[in-house]
This record gives sequence, C-alpha cells and structure tokens, in this order.
Amino acid sequence: MVSIKLARTGTKHQAHYRFVVLDRKKPTNGAVIETLGYYDPKPKEPKIEVSEERVAYWLGLGAQPTDSVRNLLKHNGIWQRFVASKAAK
Repeated sequence: MVSIKLARTGTKHQAHYRFVVLDRKKPTNGAVIETLGYYDPKPKEPKIEVSEERVAYWLGLGAQPTDSVRNLLKHNGIWQRFVASKAAK
C-alpha cells in the first residue's frame, strides 16, 4: 500500500516538510517514490506548495494520505476538488 506522508527536513527549530509518496511501512526518510511539494509552517501565513495534478494522480491510484496531509490538502482546497471529481464519475 502506498501512502502520502510529510517528511521532516530543515535544521533544529527550523522545520520544513516535504509531501512524499512512499510505501506505507517505510520510514519517511526511506526510499521515496515521488516528492509532491513542500510545507513551511514557520511564517505567519504557512506556505503550502504542492502539485495538485500529481496528488490527484496518486489518490486516484489508491494512495492513502495521513491525517496531517489530508488536513493540509483540505486547507489548500485540493481535497475538496478531488472528492468532487471522484463523486462526478
């Protein structure tokens, strides 16, 4: 099973995260299948940069996002568009 997770990068007290696709049982610093974007929680307005097309592709293949990833996708509006397109089919 494939999963979409957040992989922590950056230095101590300067966390940045990457949206990564990998095998569900692998650690987030393991073999990554694809990097979909990044998330920077530090600024007043957190930066979320993610490829909507690739997220939709992986979700369409059955990739399971973690709760944190799902919440960030909802915040960005990507999750709602994916659910709407899935319901339209």
